[in-house]
Amino acid sequence: MTEVLAKYLPEHSVALCFELIKAHHVHLKIVNERITRHGDYRKDARGFHLITVNASLNKYRFLMTLIHEIAHLVAFEKYGRNIKPHGDEWKLTFQRLMAPFIRPEVFPNQLLPLLARHFRNPKASSDTDATLSLALKQFDPLNDKNYIFEIPYGSVFRIHNGKIFKKVALRLKRYECLEVSSGRVYLFNPNAEVELLPN
Repeated sequence: MTEVLAKYLPEHSVALCFELIKAHHVHLKIVNERITRHGDYRKDARGFHLITVNASLNKYRFLMTLIHEIAHLVAFEKYGRNIKPHGDEWKLTFQRLMAPFIRPEVFPNQLLPLLARHFRNPKASSDTDATLSLALKQFDPLNDKNYIFEIPYGSVFRIHNGKIFKKVALRLKRYECLEVSSGRVYLFNPNAEVELLPN
């Protein structure tokens, strides 16, 4: 198991992650990429704790996702099933479980202050923390995608499901974009990855 984990995690996090998986009887499944989520946790009918994590994540995001999902398991076991999935109990558990990993042996120095800030009040997804998300994306394999904040206003782009939009305006922290086929307006986070199309 540690050999498999070593392919997906930062080197100095493998042993501790393995201990957490063992201690909580986690059945970990590394799966093909899902656009809508990095990972998930569920308890099956037989009582097994199933955690899935996308294989395509870079090692730092993989680590955060794995600990995020283990935090669900631990919070449900400690506080009961009636807690909110990303409520105070989960946040406290996630902070406690992540603390031993937020150090220079595990994460690059440039990520440490961003992680420290993020974990003061962790969100349901690290993607909603645009600064941290962009910093983590620099460790992804190179691809031909652009971020919405990088492309000029008036640009036309395609998203993962094939829908085509035009970037129109900035509204507070998100970008207003017009779906070309329907004329409907949608809001995008600045770090949304899109495929720029020729106008």
